Amino acid sequence: MSHGSLMVFSGNANPALAAQIVKFLQIPLGRAEVSRFSDGEVFVEILENVRGHDVFVLQPTCAPTNDHLMELLTMIDALKRASANRITAVMPYFGYARQDRKSRARTAITAKLVADLVTTAGAHRVLTMDLHADQIQGFFDVPVDNIYASPILLGDIWRQNPENLMVVSPDVGGVVRARAIAKRLEVDLAIIDKRRPRPNESVVMNIIGEVDGRSCVLVDDMVDTANTLCEAAHALKKRGALRVSAYCTHPVLSGPAIERISGSALDELVVTDTIPLSAEAQACGKIRVLSVAELFAETIRRIAEEDSVSSLFMD
Repeated sequence: MSHGSLMVFSGNANPALAAQIVKFLQIPLGRAEVSRFSDGEVFVEILENVRGHDVFVLQPTCAPTNDHLMELLTMIDALKRASANRITAVMPYFGYARQDRKSRARTAITAKLVADLVTTAGAHRVLTMDLHADQIQGFFDVPVDNIYASPILLGDIWRQNPENLMVVSPDVGGVVRARAIAKRLEVDLAIIDKRRPRPNESVVMNIIGEVDGRSCVLVDDMVDTANTLCEAAHALKKRGALRVSAYCTHPVLSGPAIERISGSALDELVVTDTIPLSAEAQACGKIRVLSVAELFAETIRRIAEEDSVSSLFMD
């Protein structure tokens, strides 16, 4: 498979994923120095010729979010000034995605701000996975490919083949995503109705659906403090669920997340490697990781060869 002028570079956010992607593409990872001055300023130097090349920069904007975002912007600028023909920002996890609207008076729409920054830096297109809100694609003035981890998650659920399976949405906002998974699996759907008294806290109020004697699979795009998932697992077990596992694309896992998961009624949390796990998360016996490297590699190949990306996710 010849990729001509295709090149892939990586910042410091997820070098392991970048290494797996170029392995599938059968090309070397582009050489670049991405470092810091003593005062914390980001320094980037591209160490090989990129003039006229189709360049992909892999950098999820996960914690520390601002550092990794600045790395991405600086790498894009360096590649633009080195005369790359086309620059694609590959953001497996798009940070600031939850700030996609004015939730209260006088708050910023930071997802739009980040979109503007990436475009102004010089990106010609963006490749990301499971955006928290699909409308964020419209915040960019360049093409956006928002791909989905669902084929990978679905494949794992099929292989696990849990007894008397039921898909559960952990909140009303995730119903569309959970319903699509339930439809593909041809199983029932349940919904957890919850009230959130303050940010990053949730109180389960009611379960819509009969979960007694079922193996429940919670589906969400990300797991941050894990409060929602742990409360949901407790409520489902209390209502008679045999087993509760959760499938989430982005393992943000901030604050007390690992401690909560370890002590929760959750039997298993399955995540992808869009964000690298901390040492604490890797040591947690309830967390299992699926790789999205091959899916990203195939998507990058299709973009480089001007092939259809959407056909990857069609029956």
